Order: sequence, then structure tokens, then C-alpha cells
Amino acid sequence: MKKDFRFYAKLFFSTFYLSAFTFGGGYVIVPLMRKRFVEQYHWIDEQEMLDLIAIAQSSPGAMAVNASILVGYRLAGLPGALLTVAGTILPPLIIISLVSLAYQAFRENTVVNLLLKGMQAGVAAVIANVVVGMARGIVRQKRILPVCVMAGTFLASALLGMNVALCVLLCAAVGLCDAVMQRRHEKEAQKR
Repeated sequence: MKKDFRFYAKLFFSTFYLSAFTFGGGYVIVPLMRKRFVEQYHWIDEQEMLDLIAIAQSSPGAMAVNASILVGYRLAGLPGALLTVAGTILPPLIIISLVSLAYQAFRENTVVNLLLKGMQAGVAAVIANVVVGMARGIVRQKRILPVCVMAGTFLASALLGMNVALCVLLCAAVGLCDAVMQRRHEKEAQKR
């Protein structure tokens, strides 16, 4: 992939566009980033995108910004990360600045309130789509450990009320142990 001005402009405007027309936060932008960078541009493969999303989710900060940083860095190093972060942050900054100027008029407007409630339903559907898509990716790996971790995390957080931060830490520990074990098996297989 040639990294010229057109590439960097495409990278910036892709994240700018996604951020400008996505309501609901990081979980909503994830499937759109996947569609753009994996399916449309073929810059990242499916598994790598899943890995970047997992890292973005487990990092502190806004999910959309974290995902943008990781995608930008993966594609073009530090300049790519800076461009994608700017592309992700600028649209909400501009929109919120404009809305804050007219906040009093919007606050009491019934139509605006109803529109926002309708957007919440759409955001819930997009988040459900992300969950199903990521679960499919995990199941397609045909490995029992990731499926068990996914199901266990769902049960622990949704049904038992376990703290989400604790779930993330436990999953990270299991993932780290699994990665170490896989590397050992690979090294043993290479020696044979």
C-alpha cells in the first residue's frame, strides 16, 4: 500500500466521515470501521480488526478514539494515529460546539427530544449487530477457550452483576495465558 498524500487524506476523511455520521459512541462506529477498512479498502484483515477492537475496548478512554488510534497506527504509524484521532475527534467537537450555542432552544423542543429517543433505539440495534458480529468471529475460530470466555463473561457481567472492569482484567489474564501457551506449542512444533 503506497503511503502518499492521497492515502493519508483517505485515512483522515474516512474516520472524519464515520465519526460525523455515527451517533452512539464507539460500539456504533466499530462495525462501520470494519466495513470501511476491512471490506472496502482491504487495508486490514478480519482477525486483525477483531484484535484491534479488543485492545481498544480494554484500554481506558473513548472506544471510538482508541479504535481510531490503533487502526491509524497499524496502517501508517504515528502520523496515521494522529490523523485518525483528529478525524474522529473533530466532528463531535464541531457538532457539540454548535449545539451548545443553541442549547436553550433545543432543550425544551419536543421534536428534538423525540428524535433523540428514536436515535437511542437505532444505536441499540447497531450495538446488537456488533455483538453478534464479534461473537460470530469468535465462534468461527473453532476454539473452545474463546467461546467459553465469551459465554462466561456474558454470564458473569449480565446475569451475576460482576464488575465489568474485573471481567476485562480476567479476560486479559486468560488471553495472555492462552497466547503464551500457543507460542510454546508453536515453538515445540517448529523444533520437530
